Amino acid sequence: MTKLFTRTRIIGYFFALMGALILFQMVRIQTNVNAQKMSESIEKQYGTIVRTIYPERGNIYDRWGHLLAGNKDVYEVGIALNEVENPETLATVLSSLLELNYSDVLEKAKLKYIEGEQSYVVVADFVSAEKVNELSAQYEQFEKDRANANNSQSVQSLRGLHYVGHLQRTYPENSLASNILGFYNYRDREASTGYYGVEENYNDLLAGNPVKIAIPTDPTLIQEVPSVPPGSSLVLTIDREIQAMVERILDEAVKNNGAESGTAIIMDPTNGEILAMAVTPRMNPNEYWDYGNVFTDNTPFNRALSETYEPGSVFKVITMAAALDSGTVTPQTQFVDTGSIYVGGYYIYNWDRGAWGPQDMTGCMQHSLNVCLSWIATEMGPTRFYNYLQAFGIGRRTNIDLAGEQIWPLSLPGDKDWYEVNLATNSFGQGVAATPIQMAMAISAVANNQGIMYAPHLLQAYIQDGKQYNTPPVAVGAPISAETARTLSEMLAVSLESESSVALVPGYRLAGKTGTGEIPSAGGYETDLTNTSFVGWGPVDDPKFLVYVWLEKPTSDRWGSTVAAPVFSDIVKELVVLLNLPPDDTRHQLTAQ
Repeated sequence: MTKLFTRTRIIGYFFALMGALILFQMVRIQTNVNAQKMSESIEKQYGTIVRTIYPERGNIYDRWGHLLAGNKDVYEVGIALNEVENPETLATVLSSLLELNYSDVLEKAKLKYIEGEQSYVVVADFVSAEKVNELSAQYEQFEKDRANANNSQSVQSLRGLHYVGHLQRTYPENSLASNILGFYNYRDREASTGYYGVEENYNDLLAGNPVKIAIPTDPTLIQEVPSVPPGSSLVLTIDREIQAMVERILDEAVKNNGAESGTAIIMDPTNGEILAMAVTPRMNPNEYWDYGNVFTDNTPFNRALSETYEPGSVFKVITMAAALDSGTVTPQTQFVDTGSIYVGGYYIYNWDRGAWGPQDMTGCMQHSLNVCLSWIATEMGPTRFYNYLQAFGIGRRTNIDLAGEQIWPLSLPGDKDWYEVNLATNSFGQGVAATPIQMAMAISAVANNQGIMYAPHLLQAYIQDGKQYNTPPVAVGAPISAETARTLSEMLAVSLESESSVALVPGYRLAGKTGTGEIPSAGGYETDLTNTSFVGWGPVDDPKFLVYVWLEKPTSDRWGSTVAAPVFSDIVKELVVLLNLPPDDTRHQLTAQ
C-alpha cells in the first residue's frame, strides 16, 4: 500500500512538472523577442495580420427606451493595387464624392503592387453608407459601359475599389445628456475606449469581449470574419424628456443671470435614481475631438460630481437635521438673535448683518440666520457635529456610477487646517466644500421622510445575452431617524410658505432651502461674486423628487433666493406634468377613494 502511494505521488509530481514546463514554454514563446520577430516575418511572408475583432458596442437607452447612444454602419474605402486599371478615374471619382484631395488619391492609386508587402491602401474611413452606395452605383455604371463598348473604345474603370463595413459610435440626440453619457473615441479603431460619464464607467460592460484572428492584409482575400457577441446595453434611470426640459431651463437661467455656469440635478430621494442631471457647458459627443475647445481653463466635464464648492446656506439643512436628531434642539427651541456670535476668536454675523431677535428653529431656517446655526453647532459640540457630517457623507465619495467624481476632504478637529471657528462657519456651509451630488445625496435623507440615504445612480438595468438584469437601490446610510426627517421637512415647508418664496408652485406643497455661498480666493473671500443654490423636494407628504440647483457667479444678483429659487420653481412646474403628478388636493381625493 505504501509503495502504491509512493508511485502515485511520483506520477503526480511528474505531470505537475510537465504542466509547469509547458506553461513556462508558452509564456517564453509569447514574450520572446525572436519569436515575435518570427511571427512578424510569417505575417509579412504570407500576407496576414493579427487583427482584434471588437464586438458591437452596447447601446445606451433612457428609462423609457429612447436611444441615447448607439452604432451606425460606416465603411473603410480602399484600393487593391493589383486590380487597378485607371488610377486617374479612381482619383477623380473618390476625390469628388468623398471630398478628398485629387493628388493624394492619385498617388495612392498609382502605388506599385508588391505581393505580401504592398497590396492594399486605405483611402478614407468612416464613410457613410449613402456615399458608399453612390460609389457602388458609379462602379456598376462603368462596368455596364465596359460591357457595351467595343474593343476600340477606351472605358473608365473603378476596378480596385473596395470597401469594408464596420461600426461607428453615434449619439442621435447630439448634446443631450452628454455630460452623463461621456463619449467614445471611435476614430481610434485599435485603441478606442469610453471617456467620462457612463461610457467610461461602464466601458468594459459596453465593450464586450474582443477576439484576435489572423486575416489577409488584402481585403479581397478575406473569406469571412467571425462574429462575436455584442457588448451589454444599458438602460439608464434618466428620463429623456425631463433631461431636455432641465437643460433648456438651466441654459436660459445661466444666460439671463449672467452666470459662469449652471448645474441642476433631479433625483428620486426614495431610491437614489437620477432622473436628470444637467450642467453647462456641454458638448456634442459625435464630435468628441472638439473637447478641448469646449472645456477650457480646467472646466470639468460634469460639475455635478467633479467640482466642489462651498454651498452656503443649503448646508443648514444638514446642520439642523443633526441638531434635531441629536436632541440638541427641537422645532420650538427659542434663540435670541443679537446679530453676532463669538466663536474661536472671531465674530460671526448674519447675511444682512442684522439682528432678528427671538426666533424658534423654523424662524432660524426661514431667515437663514448664520448666528443661530453657529450657536446650534457650538451647542452640539465638535465631536457630535462632525460625526453627523461624516454620517451624511460629507468629504466622502458618493460612488455614483459616473467617471470623474471628486471630493474635498472634510477638515476635522485635530487636523492642522481645522480651527475652532470652523465649527461655526461649517454650520452654514462656509469653509466646507462638497459637490452638488454629495449635497443631493445627503439632503435626500431628509427629503424622503425616511432618514435613509440611497446611493445616487444612473444605471437602471443592463441587457446581456438577451436577458435584462435590474439594478436595485442601495442604502448607504441612515444619518437621522425618519421622525427627524419628517419634522425638518415640515419645518422647511412652513418656512417657504411663510415667506411666500418664489420657489413655490401652486397646487403642490414643497420644502426647500436657499443657499448663498461666498467664494474663497487667495486673499480671503470674493466680495462681489457668490455661488447661488437651492435645494427643494416634494410633495412633502409623498416625496417623488428632489431638485438641486447651483448657479455659479451670477451677475444679475448675488442671492440664492432671487437667482436659484426661481430656477427650481420653473423646473418643478414642468416636472410635475412630465411625472404625471396631480395637485395635492386631487391626489388626496384619489387616495381617499
